[in-house]
Amino acid sequence: MPAKSASTSNVWTREERAAVAAAARERMAAASGSPEDARAQGLQDVRAAIAKMPADDRAMAERVHEIVSAAAPALVPKTYYGMPGYATEGKNGRSICFFKPKSKFRVRYSTLGFQADAKLDDGDMWPTEFAVIEITPEVEARITDLVRKAAG
Repeated sequence: MPAKSASTSNVWTREERAAVAAAARERMAAASGSPEDARAQGLQDVRAAIAKMPADDRAMAERVHEIVSAAAPALVPKTYYGMPGYATEGKNGRSICFFKPKSKFRVRYSTLGFQADAKLDDGDMWPTEFAVIEITPEVEARITDLVRKAAG
């Protein structure tokens, strides 16, 4: 069997490995506690994730958090691969949406993403992530509409 080259031994970037490790911690933490505890811990985790972001990402993430919380208050804040996320209530709550800051994977724009349980179905094809450059009143209204629809 050929020896692994340096390029194949680290298939995942440092950022990707950190995100997977964060997801494992999130799943273990979600396995215990009451719904109230889960909501409180999730909110604390989301605020901590936002606080670690660079200033421009942090400002956008804080605003997205406010918009999502107002648009769908039944969604439970929780981190999603270390990023601010929102899920349905309950021990097996399903992730609905998340905010991915541009600094997370060193890309040119942040995104608002939606998971498979989001109720955004629209025919045979629809977007599941939206690039967010700036939160204008129009963008805020669009996020509000998308989150409300996604949450059902």
